[in-house]
Amino acid sequence: MKKIYLLLFSVLVIATGKSFAQGCVAIKSTGGVCEMLDHPDETDENGAWVFNSNVRYYKSYKHFIGRQEQTQRTILGTNVINHAFTQDLALTRVFNSRWSFSFDIPLISNTRSSLYEHGGNERHTTSSFGIGDIRLTGYAWLLDPHKHMNGNVQFGLGVKLPTGDYKYTDYFYNTGPGGTKLLGPVDQSIQLGDGGTGITTEINAYYHLSKTFNLYGNFYYLISPREQNGVSSARGGTPSAANIANGSDVMSVPDQMMIRAGVSYSVNKFIFSAGLRDECLPTKDLIGGSNGFRRPGDIISAEPGIVYSFKKVSINAFVPIALIRDRMQSVPDKIKTNLTGVYAQGDAAFADYAVNIGVSFKF
Repeated sequence: MKKIYLLLFSVLVIATGKSFAQGCVAIKSTGGVCEMLDHPDETDENGAWVFNSNVRYYKSYKHFIGRQEQTQRTILGTNVINHAFTQDLALTRVFNSRWSFSFDIPLISNTRSSLYEHGGNERHTTSSFGIGDIRLTGYAWLLDPHKHMNGNVQFGLGVKLPTGDYKYTDYFYNTGPGGTKLLGPVDQSIQLGDGGTGITTEINAYYHLSKTFNLYGNFYYLISPREQNGVSSARGGTPSAANIANGSDVMSVPDQMMIRAGVSYSVNKFIFSAGLRDECLPTKDLIGGSNGFRRPGDIISAEPGIVYSFKKVSINAFVPIALIRDRMQSVPDKIKTNLTGVYAQGDAAFADYAVNIGVSFKF
């Protein structure tokens, strides 16, 4: 008798931390399609190991204030350009058909080029490379998969550890005395970690409409109780009195959220999917304070995907394409507005799309 093996394709990131979303919005999970696959073996009952290797890349270069694109930045060449690359490695222990535990470690390589960070006249690049924030997560299916094959809901609860260097430094040119280079913390968008221990919550669900059509949904939320990590946002310089007054002189430790939903079509060894994806770095956290430098934003994307499975190996690719990009008002923006009487809202750079490619091995 065939047993049912549940394979959840979690393509990254989320690791949590910060490379995750497109541009200055930081989310780290790419997620895949949650599917029930038939296997003529008993490994789901006897236990198994699943190894996932996932790559995520994006280039952010378009600036937005709210939902309004600042097209002049790109035309004039004053825009910030981020290249973010994350290699996510996850090892999952499947205890039985309902319970599993996952260990996720991201390897991150980021670069950021700009004018304003280097005196304003010449474009220079800062970079970061290393291990990001590690995630440990336990998962449980709400219903017995053997009795409820048409649909199920999986809950995940875990911890995000501050293993990534959140004080990563590089040289900023033409900013020191006499135009010399100055060593300081790189921008928040390319830091390897956020410096806070967080609580991760997940919900993954699927429903079989027929033998070929399925509905899927994923929800991820990172709770970050720590308000600030103590890292200066002045790039090695002295924070201005205005930034000190509104709280943007020190980097914030923000919450993160991702929601995905869509439909998939199975044919032979392929699964084709189409859905919507919402990645958000909120203005305010659920627990703890929300002040400090952050670029809150929301990205709603159309997300086509494809999965190919053979024997105990699966290959997947997902490419979320941005439909709506929104740089929201931060807490320091609101404080500045109250102090000056003039409405303040910063900008952020976003990508047009992200590329997520992964492979999963069961052994």
